[in-house]
Amino acid sequence: MRLLVYGFASVLLLSVLIHAKDEDDDFEEGEELEDSLEIEKETENEAEEPAPFMERPVYKTPVASGNVFFTETFDSREAFKARWIRSLAKKDGADDTLAKYDGEWIVEESKENSLVGDLGLVLKNAAKHHAISAKLEKLFMFDGKPLIIQYEVKFQNGHDCGGAYIKLLAQDEKLDLENFYDKTRYTIMFGPDKCGLDNRLHFIFQHKNPITGIYEEKHAKQPSQKFEHVFTDKKTHLYTLVIHPDNQFEIYIDEDLVNSGNLLRDFTPPVNPPKEIADPDDKKPDDWDDREKIPDPNAKKPDDWDEDEPEMIPDEKAEKPVGWLDNEPELIPSNEAEKPSDWDDDVDGEWEPPLINNPNCESAPGCGEWTPSEIKNPKYKGKWHAPLVDNPDYKGKWSAKMIPNPEFFEDNQPYKMSPISALGLELWSMSEEIFFDNFIISDDKSVADQWAYDTWRLKRVQELSGLGRSVVDAVLDATNERPWLWVVIVLTVILPIILIAYCCMSPAQTVGVSQHKKTDAPTEDDKDESDADDEDEEAEHPEDYDNADTQPSNKELDGSKAAQKPSKPGKESSDKADCLEKNEQEDVGESKEQANTSSPRKRKNRARKD
Repeated sequence: MRLLVYGFASVLLLSVLIHAKDEDDDFEEGEELEDSLEIEKETENEAEEPAPFMERPVYKTPVASGNVFFTETFDSREAFKARWIRSLAKKDGADDTLAKYDGEWIVEESKENSLVGDLGLVLKNAAKHHAISAKLEKLFMFDGKPLIIQYEVKFQNGHDCGGAYIKLLAQDEKLDLENFYDKTRYTIMFGPDKCGLDNRLHFIFQHKNPITGIYEEKHAKQPSQKFEHVFTDKKTHLYTLVIHPDNQFEIYIDEDLVNSGNLLRDFTPPVNPPKEIADPDDKKPDDWDDREKIPDPNAKKPDDWDEDEPEMIPDEKAEKPVGWLDNEPELIPSNEAEKPSDWDDDVDGEWEPPLINNPNCESAPGCGEWTPSEIKNPKYKGKWHAPLVDNPDYKGKWSAKMIPNPEFFEDNQPYKMSPISALGLELWSMSEEIFFDNFIISDDKSVADQWAYDTWRLKRVQELSGLGRSVVDAVLDATNERPWLWVVIVLTVILPIILIAYCCMSPAQTVGVSQHKKTDAPTEDDKDESDADDEDEEAEHPEDYDNADTQPSNKELDGSKAAQKPSKPGKESSDKADCLEKNEQEDVGESKEQANTSSPRKRKNRARKD
């Protein structure tokens, strides 16, 4: 059974190692990048004195290869000021003191920066509206190529309530980034959002109704797996959205697929409205009876049914406890209370001291007027109602008739959204110090993957490699992302420990031969296959076995002589001790000998064979 358990645990552990192979490869690739960065630094400083060892690699600005529409690493504060525009607008529907987008944006290193010199955009204030945006390097048109959006977020102080999503603003001749606010039309909104226990990863796109011309928000289904760790672990996380020309989409967190689906099927409300709708002008006829059951018109209330009987009545058997103080109130005015000096009777009314518990009631079973407890009334039946029967006039549940939907349309290519001209962050958060970095928009997934390899993976390697993290922290991080690892840990670590402890601490169940020898307890001869042979030989040579049963063995004769030999006076106790010690030393050998010569028949059989 133990071997079966250990084998099962080993198989599970092997499956985990195989499953984690990709992550190990990623980690090794990250280490290779670290080594390359250190080698470059050593090459540059060959002519100088040896530099001290640095725990963190030096950040190097990445360069995107391939077709990109927007990249931003925030490595230059001057370039940031020239490119990004802070909003001067006011939020609709809010008080003037709260409507301003006066939240502060700063380009700086993160608090626990894993790469030396790496800068990012930081939302600095809590409970304030923040808005900032920048133009794309070139317009993105949905012309048959996929759209890939990717960026990093790090909640440096954790996160309680607020968003960290981005908006891809739609092309519009009237678009003014200085007036960017919550009602500015966007094409896509994407990113994490949280408030309390509600964790969301938004993917929303605005779709134009071709009949009404109104843009409607379409919300993607939420990921089925948990991702709340991104709000609490204070690490850098990578968010990626991919939209394909065939209306398929994928969402990744840290390069792991967390959501996927179709623009036509997995959004609420759906892109295409229903072909038919209920007629809003249709009304239920007055004579339509939709009651499935009705009170029996022929039923009558029984004559002995008394509706006036109360449900609860006083218990006639209850007795007032001895010592009950009927004349003492439970609460009395406090004698120590004093009227406040600023109390105005005309304004505040007549002052009365506060009430306190009556000290005379502390030792009594009760104070005040005593009333017996109540019990259920056995005569209570309640209000009588006629039993329900089937309604003979029942026509079923009424519903309005269906008519063709006058606003019906069918768009089989919702992928073709409004062109994108700018990227913006319009946020309100109760958490400060939210770190954004390494934005990229492309039409090639491999370009975004390489961008992540040159940026986010370097950070991930450093953040997961330690920097003061304990083994417990690493285990908790792994199980937060993959809860099923707890089952593997229990089966491969905890269960074997319990089995080993059980085996080591279990008491022995067998009694050795030495124990019988010390206590002179009789032992039953073992019966095995040799006994059967002895019985066959005894049948053939009964005279030999009769003599053998009556002849004592040499060891028995020696024992009897030793027992008859008197011991010297004064040495009896030492002789006994020596005898016991000698017996204990001979236990092992004698046990083996006794196994073969435990009966006269066996001794005779051995003699015959010899």
